[in-house]
Amino acid sequence: MYDPKSSKAEEFISHEEVLETLEYAEKNKNNVELIDSIIEKAKLRKGLSHREASVLLACEIPEKNQEIYALAEQIKKDIYGNRIVLFAPLYLSNYCVNGCVYCPYHKKNKHITRKKMTQEEVRREVIALQDMGHKRLAIESGEDPVNNPIDYILECIDTIYNIKHKNGAIRRVNVNIAATTIENYKKLKDAGIGTYILFQETYHKESYEKLHPTGPKHDYAYHTEAMDRAMLGGIDDVGLGVLFGLENYRYEFAALLMHAEHLEAVFGVGPHTISVPRIRPADDIDPGAFDNGIDDDILAKIVACIRIAVPYTGMIISTREGKATRERMLRLGVSQISGGSKTSVGGYSEPEPEEENTAQFDVYDTRTLDEIVKWLMEKGYVPSFCTACYREGRTGDRFMRLAKSGQIQNCCHPNALMTLKEYLEDYAVPGTKTVGEMLIQNEIKNIPNTRVRKIVEENLVEISGGSRDFRL
Repeated sequence: MYDPKSSKAEEFISHEEVLETLEYAEKNKNNVELIDSIIEKAKLRKGLSHREASVLLACEIPEKNQEIYALAEQIKKDIYGNRIVLFAPLYLSNYCVNGCVYCPYHKKNKHITRKKMTQEEVRREVIALQDMGHKRLAIESGEDPVNNPIDYILECIDTIYNIKHKNGAIRRVNVNIAATTIENYKKLKDAGIGTYILFQETYHKESYEKLHPTGPKHDYAYHTEAMDRAMLGGIDDVGLGVLFGLENYRYEFAALLMHAEHLEAVFGVGPHTISVPRIRPADDIDPGAFDNGIDDDILAKIVACIRIAVPYTGMIISTREGKATRERMLRLGVSQISGGSKTSVGGYSEPEPEEENTAQFDVYDTRTLDEIVKWLMEKGYVPSFCTACYREGRTGDRFMRLAKSGQIQNCCHPNALMTLKEYLEDYAVPGTKTVGEMLIQNEIKNIPNTRVRKIVEENLVEISGGSRDFRL
């Protein structure tokens, strides 16, 4: 029985409800009257149900699809403006006890190099990331209660937050680790994490259990209910995602939105972020072995429909995707990207030795952070290193209220300009700095509040003089 308020995974992600939704969407994919009514509802920026959004995803009418894309672009501009948040992943350990068939960290892989960073190695990596200009990290590790216990993760977080090098500082640590207990989520909250991120991989239970044949991750319910436990543990910013390519994308899309609806129904707070990764080549993983791969056009439709259905959520696309794909997705709804990324355990402070291979997947966008910052600015975006909402307590329902109303821009746009100025002063090459200074001067004019504009102008002068870490 489908019940979005249930605490049971198979009730808030009901297989029968997903199938009925897909049947409904297929039946109505060319129903112009219904599609028009859904688009009109979406223009209110209040979001759509999983059934309504699934109809738009299935729509085959070219002119209606163009309307969908145009609306996604407009909603992105209305809520997130032209800001793009930047971050980097930091892999702490690739030891793992699970048997996930799509991930090279699976326990049976005997030829991948296993590595776990010491605190001194973490320190060197963080300094290297700070010297690139990063302020926000997403830490990752395999699931291994012996090698990667929660105490190790907490120690790494403490190390990261306490490293200050020149003008560098990591101001927000997001965490992407395996499903755990309420007690452990409380510990992560107390450690000062930002968002807790956990990809579902697939919401199709039968496929999930086949793809996770061994290890604690085999437990579908425990994994799927993890966000509930995180919320109960006090973490009010959580990030959802599926790995597209493992199961039918329309199934995953509907179930993903049902998960968002469940969080709203139970906790009053939907997902802070939604990620849209696709399966990629890795050490012993061939994406061609999976039957549900999606091309760029389908990915674009998914991104646009998520942006319309869940307008308040941040959307993330990583360096799993190349430059052209990322550029297209930015326009349609993505608001956060990684830059200068390494998916190996370490690799920022010095290149990984040729004889080692600790990477989780191949990187498709290999540009430096500075190259990505310049590219974003040349495309009219404001690269943002802002972490102010997290540090000012604008999380959970407070953030959602601001995002849903569009008022978040009153904080985020000025903060983005100030953190970009920091980057330009401390890390940018001359050409990037020139482009950035021009962008900032143009963007200041777009701050509607005269008092806020004056504060930002004064702070920008202070930043040029050596002061740091201003925020609204």
